[in-house]
Formats: sequence, structure tokens, C-alpha cells
Amino acid sequence: MSARMRAFWPVLGLAVCALLAACGEKPQTVSHHKADAPAYSGAQAVFTAGDWKAGDAAAWEAQMKTRTQTQNEYVRIGSH
Repeated sequence: MSARMRAFWPVLGLAVCALLAACGEKPQTVSHHKADAPAYSGAQAVFTAGDWKAGDAAAWEAQMKTRTQTQNEYVRIGSH
């Protein structure tokens, strides 16, 4: 058997393995878990901020804006 043929068989074997592995891939689907209520509708009182009222979308938006701004480094350190 020539050197070319000896190099051909491992390459062919790897190609066949790669093709067979691709055939066995499972489909990647989105989870069917759905939220049954909007985020602003409410939570247990222990997990809510003091000035937020359950069910009030505007208060929820304001609370989220305040919360994200306190995590903003530019705002926290006062730089421009």
C-alpha cells in the first residue's frame, strides 16, 4: 500500500465520522415556558422596593430606571 493510500484512509474515516455526527444532532428549540403575568403585576412584598405599587406599570418603569442608573458607573462616580 502506498503512502498516499495510508494517508487517505484516516482522512476518509474522520470525514465519515464528522458527517455521521452531524446527522445525530438534536434540534434546538425554544423552551415552552411562558410568563403568565407581566413583570409589573406584582411579587411577594419582601422582594419589592418601598415606593413601588403592584400592578402600576409607570411606577415599575420608574423603579427600573432608578435601579439601572444606580448601577451606571458614569453616574455613580460623577464623571462626564
